[in-house]
Amino acid sequence: MPTASADTPCFSIVIPVLNEALVLPALLARIDGLLDSLDGTSEVIFIDDGSTDATPEMLSARVRADPRYRYVQLSRNFGHQAAISAGVDLAEGQAVIIMDADLQDPPEVVLELVAKWRQGFQIVYAQRAARRGESRFKRWTAHLFYSGLRRITSVDIPHNVGDFRLVDRRVIQAFRSMRERDRFVRGMFGWLGFRQTAVPFERQGRAAGQTKYPLLKMVRLAMNGIVSFSDAPLQLALWMGFAVSVGALLYGVYVIASALTGGHGLVAGWASTIVVVSFLCGLNMMLTGVVGLYVGRIHAEVKGRPLYVVNEQAGFDPVARAEPEPAADPFGLPDALVDQRRRLAQFAAR
Repeated sequence: MPTASADTPCFSIVIPVLNEALVLPALLARIDGLLDSLDGTSEVIFIDDGSTDATPEMLSARVRADPRYRYVQLSRNFGHQAAISAGVDLAEGQAVIIMDADLQDPPEVVLELVAKWRQGFQIVYAQRAARRGESRFKRWTAHLFYSGLRRITSVDIPHNVGDFRLVDRRVIQAFRSMRERDRFVRGMFGWLGFRQTAVPFERQGRAAGQTKYPLLKMVRLAMNGIVSFSDAPLQLALWMGFAVSVGALLYGVYVIASALTGGHGLVAGWASTIVVVSFLCGLNMMLTGVVGLYVGRIHAEVKGRPLYVVNEQAGFDPVARAEPEPAADPFGLPDALVDQRRRLAQFAAR
């Protein structure tokens, strides 16, 4: 397993935060203990995704007091997945650890992730053996989502796994080339492949504060996962349209047969007409919405806006960038695309 040079850390810990002032004292204390236990130089990158409490002041103070800490403040709330991407873009370690700030991802588990990485695994994800502090409804819907997602996509997305994981430098370089707007980070790492393994752990309840993933955001994340890694909704729309067409054809045959046999059953009725027309209109609107969902994502990609905008960063070298280095591309993109990515990187770094 590669080791860090004198100028680069061995481990980068990426932690997105949003209004976590209540939990930060306990988190920073446990991160300090983790850094002392790691067998290599480390950096901790906090990505502030638009906090409005005392989080920025607390993290800025820690950066001034400890050179191992870095702080990035985004210009607004871009979302948890974009914040993770911002931290990964800036991470310089040979291994990058992604974890949440609410202490539901215990920092001590990182040592087990590192041990697996030392054995040669390139992605080591923390798998929840227990989910304390979560309602039965949330556990049931999570199980339903991941079970369904694995059936409708060819990407192997492990069950009971969030974004808490360790990722090797080579995987990070590949991940940085994936710049889609609607991101489902755990699915993206699953799509990349590489050599992966799991470390089971007991997910604790939130230490303080409130969850940043209420029901609506969970639904949006689930939609991103389904639409980004499966065309099953489009296939469902196709088959539903086919079924309705077959039903209409059979009904047409019935009408013709009834007319030829004396018109039995052809008494006109507004109720039946309204029911049929309403059903077909509703179905058409639903199927159009499914297609529109994909078209809308194409529109977002075509605009080519950056994933996030950095307002302030502290603790980095002057040459630190807020976007990945385009030249380090493992897939051999055409020169025109490489140049475009380079221009975006220079713009984001201003």
